[in-house]
Amino acid sequence: MKQNCPIQCHTIIKSAYLSAMFLLTIGILSACNTQSSNKVEQVETQASSESTKEQSIYPLTLKDEVGNEVTLPAKPTKIFAPVMEDSLLALGIKPTMQWSNGVKPQLYLQDQLQGIPEISFASGPPSAEAIIADKPDLIILHNSFYMENGTYEKYAKIAPTYVFNNAASDLEGSIKVLGQLLDETDKAEQALQDYQEKVDVAKTKLSSITEGKKIALIRFNAKGMFFMTDEYFSGYVLTHELGFEQSSYVKNGAFEVSLEILPELDADYIFLINDGNLGDEFLNELKNSKIWQSTAAFKNNQVFETSEDYWLNGGIHAQGKVIEDVLEFLAP
Repeated sequence: MKQNCPIQCHTIIKSAYLSAMFLLTIGILSACNTQSSNKVEQVETQASSESTKEQSIYPLTLKDEVGNEVTLPAKPTKIFAPVMEDSLLALGIKPTMQWSNGVKPQLYLQDQLQGIPEISFASGPPSAEAIIADKPDLIILHNSFYMENGTYEKYAKIAPTYVFNNAASDLEGSIKVLGQLLDETDKAEQALQDYQEKVDVAKTKLSSITEGKKIALIRFNAKGMFFMTDEYFSGYVLTHELGFEQSSYVKNGAFEVSLEILPELDADYIFLINDGNLGDEFLNELKNSKIWQSTAAFKNNQVFETSEDYWLNGGIHAQGKVIEDVLEFLAP
């Protein structure tokens, strides 16, 4: 005979069922949360790993501009880059030593290089022993001459050594290479962008002055007077960036300057650069010459004496200061 379940029995069964469903739901939610948490941790770990990879480009191996293979095991912190201090500073990096001609370093950089030891190039590249004493972990040589005179072989035994063909004739390229070597590509791009903005502003301001006008730059040193071409340093800035034309006389291959050729010099503006006062004798000879005083540029007060310190240098700071000088000379 079938027996009916009392009301209390139904209540107990219903309660047990609800409790079981509640526990099952809690279990499912807990499992989902655990899986979700694990996935988040995995994603964070992967992102952290990828971030670490992005932050470290080292060890870095590449070829320099003359074909040598250069390997950097870690980011360099002690860099010897004679004559390229300007470009290093553009990236916010100070060298471990600074170039000197034996009498003085690059004076226009001393507000940023004060206290950095000088190393003399008066008798040519310093000995390997002089470089070893400073323990650089990267050496950067600004032109291929170091390959020809045997310096590279000596320096490359001290630390990884990168050689440019001619850093001064390719400022943009050399700054980008430094950014790559030192893992400072963003700073390199920013430095170049800031410099280009300076060029553009100056070129616009000078456009009515430079149009159709020719220039000549005369460098004085202990050997005599020489024209500077438009291939590097201030000559490059005035022609390729500010818009002047190079004198036809210089363009056709003239290099050494003599008083006799001055009447033929088709330069509306002439810039005089005395290399460390070594050319005092020749500069004075020029100034006292009647032939010189008869030139159109002299008569029109369009001759300017400049600072050899940065007019004979390549780098963002040097070239920026040349631009400032030209603006002061011609568009004050």
